[in-house]
Amino acid sequence: MDHETLVAFAKSWGLFYLIIFAVGVLVYVFWPSNRKRFDRAKKSILDKDDRPGE
Repeated sequence: MDHETLVAFAKSWGLFYLIIFAVGVLVYVFWPSNRKRFDRAKKSILDKDDRPGE
């Protein structure tokens, strides 16, 4: 396997991998059962009484 073949393989399959990964992340984020988890994370910063220096 020479360098040009390896580069061509990495370019084509690397792009395919990144697209599949991005689709997987979007499916995870917009999956209906994860809504409560993300809403809780969104509001959790407001739940605690934070004061500077603590």
